Amino acid sequence: PAASARFVRCLYAVGFLDLFGVSMVVPLMNLHIKSLGASHTVAGIIGSLYGIMQLFSSTFVGCWSDIVGRRYSLLACILLSALGYFLLGTSTTVFLFAISRVPVGIFKHTLSISKALLSDLVSERDRPLVMGRFNAASSVGFILGPVVGGYLTELEDGFYLTSFICASIFLLNAGLVWMLPWSEENAGNREHQQGNKGTDSFSAKANRDLHSKSAINGAVTSGSVFPSPWVQVATVLKRIKGIACSDLWDIFLVRLLMSVAILLYYSNFSLALDERFGVKPLFAGYLMSYSSALGVLAGCLLGPITRLYQHNTYRILLHSSTLTCTLILLYASALSIWMVILSSTFLAFSTTIGRTCIIDLELTIGGNEASGTLLGVGQSVTSVGRIVAPLLSGVAQEFSPCGPPSLGVGLALVAILIMNANKQKYCSHGNVKLKNQ
Repeated sequence: PAASARFVRCLYAVGFLDLFGVSMVVPLMNLHIKSLGASHTVAGIIGSLYGIMQLFSSTFVGCWSDIVGRRYSLLACILLSALGYFLLGTSTTVFLFAISRVPVGIFKHTLSISKALLSDLVSERDRPLVMGRFNAASSVGFILGPVVGGYLTELEDGFYLTSFICASIFLLNAGLVWMLPWSEENAGNREHQQGNKGTDSFSAKANRDLHSKSAINGAVTSGSVFPSPWVQVATVLKRIKGIACSDLWDIFLVRLLMSVAILLYYSNFSLALDERFGVKPLFAGYLMSYSSALGVLAGCLLGPITRLYQHNTYRILLHSSTLTCTLILLYASALSIWMVILSSTFLAFSTTIGRTCIIDLELTIGGNEASGTLLGVGQSVTSVGRIVAPLLSGVAQEFSPCGPPSLGVGLALVAILIMNANKQKYCSHGNVKLKNQ
């Protein structure tokens, strides 16, 4: 319906503003913390603590959004993230800088909740297309943000000004979310759930937990807007236990392996190009910006690609992962810079498509009733990859500049083998299905 399409377009704007604001500040943070007198070790510890907070909070915040609703959870995450960037704009000491990262580390899951909301709104058939466009809109913000942030930082007290502008953008985003036509979204969500009733469930046990959650929510609706905090905590733990006991382990393992493989590709990109081909870091930066722009284009092409594959998400994921593995191998064995450019060009497409398809596969198997929980667990899995990848990259780089991408090829190959081994589980008449229980 036109109302749902309007709602979806507004969410595209939310994703754009979110990453536009963040990317204004993030590239400048290391320079700022060093200007405050922090050592490289302290800066690394603060960065790692942020990653660890994201690792543990994403699952809980995603599950919480399933319980209290997308509107209030999304507003809470945006406003608390704005608070974090406001505190960052007042950080004149290393301690204040570290404190400012706490609310952002815990509550900066706005994109995950937005994706869960998109999953609630659109049909399973249209989900890859809508997710791809949302990722494209967010990527445009990530491309433009560093340019604006770099310009602002040239001004007097530029970092503080940039942080305050970022906080203001988040407040603007909160206002946009508040003004969305939520009554239309609720009506569309009910129709969507009725259309998919009985088709999606991540396990029998998790399904029982969902029914108990619905009963709990129904019991408290007449007395209060939200369940009591203890009921919310108990329900969150039940849902997470349901995910842990489900058959989704292989999907999350594939996501982890492919995430680490791609992170290994980018981990020493500038240094490896300098050592192997004598290319300056400026050229490497241009090449990465070029890849980001192609990633935006890939997100817009997901519609024709899904139609070409007759909406078989599993096949798209398998083929994109195979192409990613091949392209990383091409980069690792490249004899000239032109081979690197060629691999980067097509890798931008394969990674963007694969990232969207793995999310769609999680939601298809897990069910829309738990979309926030599933996306939160997926984000936690990716956070594990971000923690593990630098360590593996450092060890592999001791042997060769091509060591990290070569290791990435091996991990991607393992992911492909896991997908092939579970082919019958996901393929049935061209659609992804649950294994019979």
